Amino acid sequence: MRGDAMHDMVIRSGNVVDGTGTEARKADIAIDDGCISEVGPNMGPGLREIDATGYLVTPGFVDVHTHYDGQATWDPEMSPSSLHGVTTTVFGNCGVGFAPAKPDSHDWLIQLMEGVEDIPGAALAEGIDWNWETFPEYLAALEELPRVMDIAAQVPHGSVRAYVMGERGARNEEPTADDLTAMAQIVQEGIEAGALGFTSSRTMLHRALDGEPVPGTFAGAEEIIALGQAVAEAGGGVIEVASDIGLGGLEGNFSTDIEWMRELASRYGLTVTYALSQADRDPQQWRDLLEMSSAPIDGGGRVIAQVAGRPAGLLFGLETSLHPFKMHPTYVQLADSLSRADLAAELLKDSVKQQILSESTGYTGRFNHDVAHGFHKMYPLSEEPNYEPAPDDSVAARAQQEGRDPYEYAYDLLVSNGGKGLIFFPLADFAEHTLDPTYERLNHHGAFLSLSDGGAHCRLICDASTPTYMLSHWTRDRTNGPKMKIEDAVKLMTHDTAEIYGLLGDRGTLEVGKRADLNVLDYDELGISAPEMVYDLPTGAARLMQESHGYKATVVAGEIVRENGEFTGARPGRLVRGRR
Repeated sequence: MRGDAMHDMVIRSGNVVDGTGTEARKADIAIDDGCISEVGPNMGPGLREIDATGYLVTPGFVDVHTHYDGQATWDPEMSPSSLHGVTTTVFGNCGVGFAPAKPDSHDWLIQLMEGVEDIPGAALAEGIDWNWETFPEYLAALEELPRVMDIAAQVPHGSVRAYVMGERGARNEEPTADDLTAMAQIVQEGIEAGALGFTSSRTMLHRALDGEPVPGTFAGAEEIIALGQAVAEAGGGVIEVASDIGLGGLEGNFSTDIEWMRELASRYGLTVTYALSQADRDPQQWRDLLEMSSAPIDGGGRVIAQVAGRPAGLLFGLETSLHPFKMHPTYVQLADSLSRADLAAELLKDSVKQQILSESTGYTGRFNHDVAHGFHKMYPLSEEPNYEPAPDDSVAARAQQEGRDPYEYAYDLLVSNGGKGLIFFPLADFAEHTLDPTYERLNHHGAFLSLSDGGAHCRLICDASTPTYMLSHWTRDRTNGPKMKIEDAVKLMTHDTAEIYGLLGDRGTLEVGKRADLNVLDYDELGISAPEMVYDLPTGAARLMQESHGYKATVVAGEIVRENGEFTGARPGRLVRGRR
């Protein structure tokens, strides 16, 4: 407390869920010099006070799987994550990013990010200044912009490979011994400069615009382990892998990847993390994977699975990247020649509708076949989004109930609401029409909450709202399976993510001495709105946005950055360098 006996801020009489998993309790929280100075009853006065009577008070959420690598260089508001109580975000995931970057590789790195993460290339080209080449220089550039939240970065395998090996690295050729030495040096320099870890991609879903997989996708265990050694020698960090492991693995051999992950964790005492989803083709395989990866490891390291808080859901709409009629010839012609508003009006004409419905799709391949014909996996997304719908809610089931053709039913959904209708298509984690497997994984010691993909998949996925969903759905609204305790859900998003990424030393819980990052929530009103497409990226490029409601205040480093649904203009966020 200051000499004038006034705290900088007091959060008064809130129902405090402190992130440790202990039972919620009524308490005041005092903040001084950007940190929590007291937690307890009957706190002294504050220069600024927030009456939290009847509200939840939680730590700020720590989201460790985002893709703000470009956006963080120009956007101080860091939306949509900042709309959902996130106060620390970590990017550089999945082996893609923008550093290191040689001057002649900028366009290629943008195309890689656009292909992998569906971030509009034109927006990236316009928004990024490229006032860096090395990874340490990139971190220095990130420090220059004040922002609403703290950020942290990781060293991406794809960028490192391309920087050292050029075209050979981009085409996934084998590195020479000299290549490997040079890559390890870059990784080590990045960790020493403040990166939280190193990331790679092992999934065939991740491809550049030219169709090539991310550099490093086929890297042998020797290469990955050598770069992991560089992380360890630089002081340690997380090794994150975007993986096809739960979806079949490269060549369908998931055990091989698990083996080298465990070897890396054991040999150097590192935390290795990979994405674990429930696949439609083998809904129970995740159990074997989780048992294999979470078995005890010698040497102090661990392998821990990333699990999404809701189905990995694609959104089909006239403004999004995919929908069942996207490749129908008449639709293609109209979309290429008309404005968004005129297209929506034209599609309402019965003659146009019948013409499009009479045409065959141009989609090929199993995934695209599902996009065009998988109506049993498509669900209308209403103003109050339901991410755990019942089988009877599918487009196929509803059409059958009404004696209608599912293609026509889907068409009418898309053109509804002025052409802004959306269809939810769970790509993974919903094989049994229930989130019970997600519940099991989130409560397993070998897994943690991740995969929000904030900042990515701008025109197809909008899962950055997951923190809000974790509280509204999992602890309050769920009816077709077990709920979570509020205390457990908050711990997943704060203490656990901070601990795994080496940040628990100064955040993740509401304890004296910790950074004053917190949320004040109206639990009864907490929820998410339907996603909508906005055109606010550089060049007017599109992205899906999903608002929240029920946040009374979000505080970062003792400053209110968002209050009653509006940004305050405060910019206390900073770059977090290194583990603590």
